[in-house]
Amino acid sequence: MDHDSERESFERDRSDNSVGGDAIEHLRARALAAGRAGGLAAVGVTSAAVLEPARSVLHRRKAAGLADSMQFTYRNPDRSTDPHRSLPSAQAIVAGAYAYRRSVPDRPDRLSGRVARYAWRDFYGALEAGLGAVAEVLNEAGYRAQVHADSNNLVDRNVAHDAGLGWYGKNANLLLGDQGSWFVLGGVITDAPLRPASQPQPDGCGACRRCQDGCPTQAIVAPGVIDARRCLAWLVQGPGPIPEEFRLAVGDRLYGCDDCQDVCPPNRLLDTHDEGPELEGEADPWIELDFVLTASDETLLDRVGRWYIADRDPDVVRRTALVVLGNIGSGNDARTRRLLTPYLRHDRTLLREHAQWAARQLGLAD
Repeated sequence: MDHDSERESFERDRSDNSVGGDAIEHLRARALAAGRAGGLAAVGVTSAAVLEPARSVLHRRKAAGLADSMQFTYRNPDRSTDPHRSLPSAQAIVAGAYAYRRSVPDRPDRLSGRVARYAWRDFYGALEAGLGAVAEVLNEAGYRAQVHADSNNLVDRNVAHDAGLGWYGKNANLLLGDQGSWFVLGGVITDAPLRPASQPQPDGCGACRRCQDGCPTQAIVAPGVIDARRCLAWLVQGPGPIPEEFRLAVGDRLYGCDDCQDVCPPNRLLDTHDEGPELEGEADPWIELDFVLTASDETLLDRVGRWYIADRDPDVVRRTALVVLGNIGSGNDARTRRLLTPYLRHDRTLLREHAQWAARQLGLAD
C-alpha cells in the first residue's frame, strides 16, 4: 500500500468505525515510542490549534518593550503561534524534550568565560534527531510531518506545556516534574489526527520564588515574566553595547546565564542525587578569553557558530569577552594587559568602549 492509500485507509477507518480509532492510537503510541528510543526524555501530543496564551502574551510583552530588540518568536507572533502557517493541514503536534543536564566540569586555570549549559555542545542536534524519529514513523504511515527545533515558527514551551510535558516555572522555563528544567524543546507538526494529551500538568512551584530572588539583575519582574532589557542571558548575546549598569553582574558569563535554573529546587534536588552524565563529545563549558580575543572571525565562528550571535557578528562575542576580562582579570597580570591593549584604540567603537571600561575596572585607566 502506498502512502496516500494508507493515509486514506487510516482516515476512513477512523471516521467509520472503532478499528480506525485503534489504528490511530497505535500510530500515536509508535510515534511516541520512536521519540523516546531516539533519545527524547519526554514526548506528548497536543492539538494544532492556535497557541494561547502564547499569542496574547507575545503581543502584550512586545508592546510593553519587555522583548527589547529580541526577535525569535517575537518577530511575528501570529506566525509563531499558528501551526497551520507551517503546515496548513496540521491536526496535531508531537512535543519532545531532550535532556542536556551534564556534570559541571571544573573551572580551567586560564582566564576563561563561562557558557550556559544548553550551549555546551549541539544539544539541539540531538533533539532534532529524536524528533526526526517521530516524523519518520508518521511519514511511513502516509502523513506529513515537519520537525521544528530552535525555530522561530513555533513557541516550543507552549506546545510542550499543552502536551502535558511540564508546567511553567516562575523563571518562564518549563519544568518536567522531578526532572527539572534542563531541557531543550521542540515539536513535530503533523496532519496525522493524533489524540492530544488530556490535561497539562498543574503548577508545581507554589509559593517558591527562588528564581526571582536569585536573578542577579532582577530580570524576572513577575512570575513567568522576563524583562529582556535586564536579562543577562539576552544582554550577553544581543546586539550593541552591554548596558554599563549590568556589566559587573555579567561576571564571567561569556554566553547565556543559568542562575535562575541553578537555584530552582527541582534542579538542586537532582544535584543531591547525582552530578549528571559526563559531558560527551566536543563541548565548550568554558572558553579561554585568549582564544576569543585573538582568533580570526572565521576561526571564532567555526567554534561558536552554533550559538545565537546577533547579526552573526563575531565582535558581539569579543565585546562580551572584554567585559568578562574586566571582571575576572588582573591589572597586574601581563597576559590580561596583553589581551586588552589592542582593543583600547580599536577602530570599532563597540570594542574600544568595552575595552576602556575593562581597563578602568582593572585600574589601568592610564
